[in-house]
Amino acid sequence: MFKSVVPVLGQVPAEMLFGQQNRGMATLKAISIRLKSVKNIQKITQSMKMVSAAKYSRAERDLKQARPYGVGAQQFYEKAEVAPKEEEQKKLYIAITSDRGLCGAVHTGVARFIRGDLANDPSIQVICVGDKSRAILQRLYSKNIAMVCNEVGRLPPTFLDAAKLTNAIINLGYEYTDGKIIYNKFKSVVSYGVADLPIFSLKCVESAAKLPVYDSLDADVIQNYLEFSMASLLFYSMKEGACSEQSSRMTAMDNASKNAGEMIDKLTLTFNRTRQAVITRELIEIISGAAALESKD
Repeated sequence: MFKSVVPVLGQVPAEMLFGQQNRGMATLKAISIRLKSVKNIQKITQSMKMVSAAKYSRAERDLKQARPYGVGAQQFYEKAEVAPKEEEQKKLYIAITSDRGLCGAVHTGVARFIRGDLANDPSIQVICVGDKSRAILQRLYSKNIAMVCNEVGRLPPTFLDAAKLTNAIINLGYEYTDGKIIYNKFKSVVSYGVADLPIFSLKCVESAAKLPVYDSLDADVIQNYLEFSMASLLFYSMKEGACSEQSSRMTAMDNASKNAGEMIDKLTLTFNRTRQAVITRELIEIISGAAALESKD
């Protein structure tokens, strides 16, 4: 076989023949490397989906136990008809997000809600719970960020975390009249929405219309209750946000795994076609060389 091919190499330029083979092999190698990387990515996304599914089931159970904290804390403000005075409003927003990504538009929705209110009222101060909200808001509204809390989302939130956050907000030194806790409210495995919970200062509560309905309420009792209610609302909103985040990450990783599977099928088909084309071209060159040698004889 080598005797019949060697004379043909003298007739066909060597750069052309070996250049075609090198291009074919380079293409095969590039496709093979990309195929391997996509398969590795699919393994990672499938593993993350399984982890998120386990964390989601726990977060959903914890959320059912935390909901009475949030519902009970809101009842007092509604029954007492607490409202700030419009002429002296100083608002404080608390963005409930986390430090972790790869979970769809969970954090973007919270930041978009706050960004819309900041465009109308630039005096609003924002406390970012989690680096994701800080990263989005600091591009245009870095001066409005009063405090940032890190290390959020790695572990399930507890009431102790909410109590520490409440203590940090009280000791911040910013005297606000009212504000909102912006978070993601969990609806179902594939559905969540941005919601808010109201918070008020001591002066707003003391000037409430129906506060005299409650007996034996002095300033210390109201202050203690406001601290407890803020911790309860933060705990509830953090549980809602954690459950929404895990469900969204589970859905996102499932979609990513499906997309990686489709890409693997396409790359496998391209790889097989390219390999078949290289083999066919080499066979044609060998047969053509043998035929040319026979015709010469």
